[in-house]
Amino acid sequence: MSDRNVRRKVAWGITGSGDKIRETFNTMKGLREEHGDVEVEVFLSKAGELVTRFYRLEEELRETFPKTFVEKSANSPFLAARLQLGEFDFLLIAPATSNTVAKLAHGVADTLLTNSALQALKTYVPVHIMPVDYREGTTVTKLPDGREMRLRVRKEDAANAQRISEMDGVHAFERPEEIEDIFRRYYTDPDSSVD
Repeated sequence: MSDRNVRRKVAWGITGSGDKIRETFNTMKGLREEHGDVEVEVFLSKAGELVTRFYRLEEELRETFPKTFVEKSANSPFLAARLQLGEFDFLLIAPATSNTVAKLAHGVADTLLTNSALQALKTYVPVHIMPVDYREGTTVTKLPDGREMRLRVRKEDAANAQRISEMDGVHAFERPEEIEDIFRRYYTDPDSSVD
C-alpha cells in the first residue's frame, strides 16, 4: 500500500474505445456495489463521451456514478490538481485507446486523461491503465448491437503498452476483471502492497 492515507476514492477515466467498454462498466458497477464506501468519480474524454453514447451506456453510467464529468480541455475539469492534492487513492484509465497509451508512452500531456496521468505520477499517485491494444495479434470485440468484430493489434501499439508498463508508478493490465484485484489490494487487504 502506498504511504499516503487511503481516502477510499477513485478517479476513473474512460477514453474513446468501444473495445471492452461494456465489460469494464459491468466490472466497475459490481465493484461499486461490493465496495459501497469507495467513491468513484468518472472522467470521460471527449471521445469517451461519444463511445458511451454509441454503446448506449451514457444514461446508465451517470445513474450508477453520479459524479461523471466530460473533458473540456487538458485542464478542465481540473482532475490533475485534485490527483496531486491527494484527493484520490489512484487513477484508473480503462479502457485506454492506443492513442492515449501512445501519448503516455512518449510523455504527451495534451488531453484531460494524459495530462492527469502524467501529473499524478509526479506526486506518486498510482496510475492503473488497461490498454485495449495490450498484446500483438488478433482480438475480438463486441459492437453495440452484439455482433463480434475482429481487430488487429499492431506491434507498435503493443510496444507502447509495454513501454507504459515499465514506467514508474504505472500498472498496465489486460482485462477488466483485473480491476477487481486492484480494488481488493487497496480496499480489502490492508497488508498488501500496491504497485
